[in-house]
Amino acid sequence: MSFVLPSMTVSQMLGQKTIRPLSAAALGGIAFIKDTLIGIDTAKGHLLEIDPSSDNSKILNPHQVREFSEVTGLAVWEDTLWVTRGNSVYLCKLASLGLEHFATLPYPADGVAVWESTVYVSCQRLGSILVFDGDTRKEITRFYAPGVGVENLVVSQETLWVCDRTEQTVYSLDRATGEIQFTILTPFASPTGIAIHRDSESGQENLYIAYADEEPYIRDNPNADPNHELTYRDRTFIHPLHYHYQPDQRYALSNGYLIEMSYAEEISPLEEVYLPELEWRIALPSDTERQKLKHVEAIGVPFTEEVIDGQRVAVFKFDALTPGERHIFGWKALLEVRGIKYRITPRDVEDITEIPAELQARYLVDDDDLAMDSTIVRRAARDAIGSETNLLRKMYSIRNYVYDELSYGIKPYIDTPDVVLERGVGSCGEYVGVLLALCRLNGIPCRTVGRYKCPQHGELHGVPLQPDFNHVWLEFYIPGFGWLPMESNPDDVGEDGPYPTRFFMGLCWYHIEIGKGITFETVTSQGARLTKEDIAIGDLAINHIRFTILKELPPF
Repeated sequence: MSFVLPSMTVSQMLGQKTIRPLSAAALGGIAFIKDTLIGIDTAKGHLLEIDPSSDNSKILNPHQVREFSEVTGLAVWEDTLWVTRGNSVYLCKLASLGLEHFATLPYPADGVAVWESTVYVSCQRLGSILVFDGDTRKEITRFYAPGVGVENLVVSQETLWVCDRTEQTVYSLDRATGEIQFTILTPFASPTGIAIHRDSESGQENLYIAYADEEPYIRDNPNADPNHELTYRDRTFIHPLHYHYQPDQRYALSNGYLIEMSYAEEISPLEEVYLPELEWRIALPSDTERQKLKHVEAIGVPFTEEVIDGQRVAVFKFDALTPGERHIFGWKALLEVRGIKYRITPRDVEDITEIPAELQARYLVDDDDLAMDSTIVRRAARDAIGSETNLLRKMYSIRNYVYDELSYGIKPYIDTPDVVLERGVGSCGEYVGVLLALCRLNGIPCRTVGRYKCPQHGELHGVPLQPDFNHVWLEFYIPGFGWLPMESNPDDVGEDGPYPTRFFMGLCWYHIEIGKGITFETVTSQGARLTKEDIAIGDLAINHIRFTILKELPPF
């Protein structure tokens, strides 16, 4: 197997670009043989040697494509290649690529990893990672699979790394016990393969992830009317996974981006109004463990700043808004955003202290039309947790209960939790309302966070991107650990679970945290806050939101 490297090392090249192997349709397992990157194209059965600098790919198994078709997992130990296909695990010499049967599972074998004489095989249908003795071919033990999706594996020293496609997560496991040490969110969806490269100069090990799914695109079809039509195409690539684990704070940060975000209001009333002494407040992006506000400036009209419940807010002041008067105003922010994933277990919260009185007074009450006194909401709060007393298990139970009871649907307005539970369909804001009500009735402080997600195109640098919708999620509070994020509805996939937990105590880089626990935007006239009964903000102005991903942040 020949492979000519340019002057840069593989780590430098892979750390600087996304690798999109020419001709590849759906990458599954990937691996390194020293500085040689190989991968299996599951759709085509091609075992590829991939040049990171040029994206060129070479088929290493031109005469054994049929034998390698539908291979999902791939591992290399010394001169031996290991693969999973169907229910079985196979091995072969790299020089010959003649597959030899190793073991058969009752269900499909998904991923494989090898360290010396120990072989690890993942099986989603069993919900397990099976551990075999490579010499006797007998099963030694098995671990619980950390996620709910199809998992691929790689092992190094004392760590077994597990990449879960549905969870969009990489788990670091103790390879002797299977205990989860920490978890990392991947920056893209559908991670299908994982590999480790050891830099020959520094000795540093770096993780690389393969991704495979479909993407929509507009196809120019001269035979159609109109000529453009929506269709789908394969999308597969390899990208480095950077992470920084903070064991004392129980979270890991992952790949991030430098983003410019603009939020502007354009005065365009449906009916002309006169509003004297107008003050328009718009929350500014927050500073958090995963998000750093590097710079903010005014758009159109200067603003002053206020701090409300610890959150920065821009205040735009007008002597009056008169009929026919028009303005554009808002802010432009420069943000560093990263993925974050906490690893906290129910055992960790068994002996937590009492929730502070100020948080109980602020975040255990119905302060936002949560219908917490209604019969249906109170019954749901009881049914959701049963006899559970552990705070974190309560949160899991409430989340799963809401996912069981609701399905997702977009509406132009937000109904109260009692109406939503009765209807069984809710938007992200309505999911949040139900979750807030059930959590607060069960003694768990929680608050709303939002307001937008950057379009999830980390590869598009310098291109203005506009979100289709606003978005909200929530945070809940655990004494001793603080506020933890939880998505509203994106993990509500499939029917009746098990639901992924990728965004339970985790957020990906494209979430933009603005105005934690406060109203995102308010308008006052002569000191009195305008309500929907007076005039809705949406009836006064049109908002314009733009994101530009400037670059990917360097490794930690």
